[in-house]
Amino acid sequence: MQAAVLEAIEAIRPAIQSDGGDLQLLEVNEETGVVTVELFGACGSCPASTMTLKAGIERILKDRVPGVTAVDAKGLMGDDDLF
Repeated sequence: MQAAVLEAIEAIRPAIQSDGGDLQLLEVNEETGVVTVELFGACGSCPASTMTLKAGIERILKDRVPGVTAVDAKGLMGDDDLF
């Protein structure tokens, strides 16, 4: 599952980087299907980063990787807690 998540992230990374941001995979919990990423650069402080995470990254990962149930992020808008 982790390899498939990494492959999907690499496919969407150019779109995120074109807006001045990036993301890094932190964890894939294969039991729960929760993927944890860190958004940084412009994405770390952008007011739309939550929408990018849920409507973009999470939707794409759920579509491309069987078993992914949710995507959480560390570092959204300067917050170091996981959502």
